[in-house]
Amino acid sequence: MTHKFGWLIMFFVSCYFLISLWLCFSKWGSIRLGPDDSKPDYSFLSWISMLFSAGMGIGLLFYGVAEPILHFNTPQGVEPRTVAAAHFAMQTTMFHYGLHVWAIYISIGLSLAYFCYRKGKSLSLRSALYPIFGKRIEGFVGDLVDIFAILGTLFGVATSLGLGAMQVNAGLNHLFGVESSANVQVMVISIITALATISVVSGLDKGIKILSEFNIIGAVVVLLFIFFLGPTAIILNIATETTGVYFQSLMQKMFHMDAFSDPGWMSSWTIFYFAWWLSWAPFVGIFLARISKGRTIREFILSVMLVPTTACLIWFSTFGGTAIHMEMQGQSSISAAVNADMSTAIFHFLQQFPLSEVICAFTVILVITFFVTSSDSGSLVIDMLSSNGHQDPPIPQRIFWATLEGAVAAALLLGGGAHSLKALQTAAVASGLPLGILCLLVFLGLILELRKEKSV
Repeated sequence: MTHKFGWLIMFFVSCYFLISLWLCFSKWGSIRLGPDDSKPDYSFLSWISMLFSAGMGIGLLFYGVAEPILHFNTPQGVEPRTVAAAHFAMQTTMFHYGLHVWAIYISIGLSLAYFCYRKGKSLSLRSALYPIFGKRIEGFVGDLVDIFAILGTLFGVATSLGLGAMQVNAGLNHLFGVESSANVQVMVISIITALATISVVSGLDKGIKILSEFNIIGAVVVLLFIFFLGPTAIILNIATETTGVYFQSLMQKMFHMDAFSDPGWMSSWTIFYFAWWLSWAPFVGIFLARISKGRTIREFILSVMLVPTTACLIWFSTFGGTAIHMEMQGQSSISAAVNADMSTAIFHFLQQFPLSEVICAFTVILVITFFVTSSDSGSLVIDMLSSNGHQDPPIPQRIFWATLEGAVAAALLLGGGAHSLKALQTAAVASGLPLGILCLLVFLGLILELRKEKSV
C-alpha cells in the first residue's frame, strides 16, 4: 500500500486540509453543530483536553524525543547530524504531527457532528454518507461501513496500547530494573485495560474527562520542567525557527513524493504516518463529534487544527529540539538509546536533567494515564458504532470492547516477537487506504448537505 498507492494517500490528506480551510472561511463557517441556540456541552479546556488525549497523547511521549533524533541522524537529502539535518528533522516531524493530521480527524468529526446534532441522525459513519447513497446506507452498505470503522478503530487503538505498554516497560526498567520483555508488556496491558474498563464504564463526563484533564496538566508540568531547567533561550529559538521552516515547506511537503529518486524513505515515514493517522480517523473523528455539540463549524476547524498543532510545535521544540541541541554539543548519547530502543528515548533524555528519577517516575504515570485515555475513548467509540450510533451504549458492551482491545494489543505484541513494533504498526496501517476513501466520501456528504442550508 505505501509503495504503490502512496501518491493517493498524500492526495487524500492534502484534500482534507484544503477542504477544511475552505469550509472554515466559507459562508457556512458560522453554522452551529446543533440547533442555532445550542451551547457547547464542555468548557473549552475540557474539550481540547479530551480531543488531544484521544488524538495524539501517547504518540508525543513515545516519539517526542525519538523521531527528531532519528531524522537528525538519517535525514533525506542532506548531511546527517548537521544544521541542515536539524532543520530537516524539526520540519519533517512537525509535518507528521501538524495541520494535515488534524485535518484527517476534522473530515470525520465535523461531518458526523453536523449530521448528528443538526440533522438528528445517529452518531455513526453511515449518517454522513446519506446524501450520497440515500436510503441504501441504512441497510447492508451502512453495516459494512460501520463494521469496517470498528475494525480500523480496534487495530488503531491496539497499536496505541502496544506502544504504551512498551514505554511503560521501558520506564519500569529504567527506574527499577524490571525486565523488558513481551510478557511484562502483556501484564502491563492487562492492568491498564482493567483501569480503562473502569473508566469507560464510569462514562464520558467522569472517567474520560477527568483523565484527559490530568493528562494535559501532567504534560504541561513535564514540559515546563524541561523548559525552565533546560536551555530555555535555545528552546525558544528552536520553536520560532521550526515555525518558519514548517510553514515555508508546507506546500512543497504536502505534494512531495520523491518521484525522481528512491521512494523508500517516503514509504517508511510520511506515507506510513499518514496511513497510520487515517486508521485512527474513525476513532478520533467520532469521539470529536461526540464532544463537540454546540460549536460552530469555524470554531471546530480552527480549534481542532491550530490548538493541537501549536501544542505539538512547542512539545517537539522542547523535547526533540533540546535533544538535537545536546547531540550537536556532544552532551549526551541519546542517539545510541534511540537506535537501541525507541521506547527508552524519553527516559534517557530526562536523565540529563536534575531530579531525573522523580520526573521519570511521573512520566511513567503520565504514559499510563494517556494509555488509559486512548483505550477508554476508543472503547466508547466502538461501543457507539456497534450500537448503531447510540451515545450511551450498554455497560456490558463497553466492558467487552475494552477487554478485546487489550487482547488484540497483547496478541500483536506476542505474535510480533522481536518485531513487535512492526506488527503493531502494520495492523494499524492496513486499513489506511480504504479509510482514506471513506473520509473523502464523508466530507463530500457534508458539503452536499451544507448546500441545502437556507440561512447561514
